[in-house]
Amino acid sequence: MKERKVSQKPIDGRTVGAKKSRVTKEETRLLKIFAKLPPDVLSIAHGLIRRAAHMRITLDDYEKDIDEKGTVDLFKQSATSPEYERTRPVVTNYNSLAKNYQTIIKQLTDLLPKADEVFDPNKSNDGFDSFVDKKNI
Repeated sequence: MKERKVSQKPIDGRTVGAKKSRVTKEETRLLKIFAKLPPDVLSIAHGLIRRAAHMRITLDDYEKDIDEKGTVDLFKQSATSPEYERTRPVVTNYNSLAKNYQTIIKQLTDLLPKADEVFDPNKSNDGFDSFVDKKNI
């Protein structure tokens, strides 16, 4: 498979290649956190981890833009209409992405084993013990 070249087109003063590098770094950070997951669960969660990493870096970029340019701008429908303040589209995108990011992180943290359920590859776990524990509650 031929590797695709990443464009070095600037985005908010940064390049696409730099963003990809930041996403990879964040993905690595998240993978370390979720390394406690059993391998089969981790393979399923990897897609969520990748999305979460991209979302976090994009949110950082949006935050920088909002901090620099504010949350509203002056908008004019036509040359004859008066200007009015409107919420900048990046703010709407930020809010939507932040909500989705929080949902993904919640899904991922729900997959983490509880403190007493840390995955041990040497210990066979057929689920019987956890079933019995739940019945005794």
